[in-house]
Amino acid sequence: MTNTLTVDDVWQAFRETDRRMQEMFAETDRRMRETDRRMQETDRRMQETDRKIKEVTGQIGRLGGRLGEFIEEMIKPACIAMFQARGIPVDEVFSRVKKSVGGKTMEIDLFLANTVAVVLIEVKSHLTVEDVQEHLTRLAEFKPFFPRYADCRVYGAVAGMVIAADADRFAMRQGLFVIAQNGTSVQLANGPDFAPRHW
Repeated sequence: MTNTLTVDDVWQAFRETDRRMQEMFAETDRRMRETDRRMQETDRRMQETDRKIKEVTGQIGRLGGRLGEFIEEMIKPACIAMFQARGIPVDEVFSRVKKSVGGKTMEIDLFLANTVAVVLIEVKSHLTVEDVQEHLTRLAEFKPFFPRYADCRVYGAVAGMVIAADADRFAMRQGLFVIAQNGTSVQLANGPDFAPRHW
């Protein structure tokens, strides 16, 4: 027995195929719109996350600055006595000394001085070897920025609430004083035989 296809059967098959393709296109279109909506939602969430990260980063930066100021205020009262005990005759201490020369700016966290000696102290909440290297550069460039101290011996010191491994030894090998916490106060971590470098 043979099945004979009529023209109506062929048209019926075309209509059914067309209906199924229309349904597939509609489903594909719906899924694409849903994917687009989800991508827009993901993009919105990513922008919100970026905004929050920037906000938190700013807050951490401000907190780090405040922490640095706190450490400076903790070190400041003991500075003159610490360095006088090491034979450096400083008698004035200034916070956040800043000067610009020829488009370059130098900022010194704590600045101890008299007419023959100057001590530049870099204060960090977390002192690293890189911080020590930056301070060495600052010390080398100090006199052109502050020519009134050209005849003074310039000494360097670093201080940190937390001192990274090797940062203190690196600083001492470079001839810098290291100020560290000692209970509720601060002290020079350099031994009594330490010979400081001067610029």
